Amino acid sequence: MSDGLHPMAPHHLPSFISGPTEGDPLYVFVTLLVLAAVIGLGVLFFTLHSLPERLGHKKLQFEIVAVLGLLSLFTHIHAFWVAALLLALIDLPDFLSPLKRMAAALEKLTGVPPPEDTPADQANDQAPPPKAAPEPPPTALAPAATPSTGA
Repeated sequence: MSDGLHPMAPHHLPSFISGPTEGDPLYVFVTLLVLAAVIGLGVLFFTLHSLPERLGHKKLQFEIVAVLGLLSLFTHIHAFWVAALLLALIDLPDFLSPLKRMAAALEKLTGVPPPEDTPADQANDQAPPPKAAPEPPPTALAPAATPSTGA
């Protein structure tokens, strides 16, 4: 077999056509381009898919957002992802802290000692409330003070 051109072939071939013993540079370029595109689209997909988790990171509902994101990833049901995104964008109000403060104030008013927090409660609280100083024992009643007239 001869390495020369076929007599019927044109004498000037385009640069992307290689000879029978040479490598194919267009094939290598397109292969690398397709691999880069697949990897790039995969990174874009997973970055977009983790958007609700990144938005709702330091929020109360983070675990729910993460579970919805995983469900949408494995089931391909996009409603889970939309729900996770909406939940991550909404700030849920903190109802627990004011209720705890009200309960502590009522316990202090009634004289009932507050219950000791369990380790599970302490893990959920941001910072434990400072312990109040013990009240002094009741003393004898002092005479009623008269209103002062000035100075």
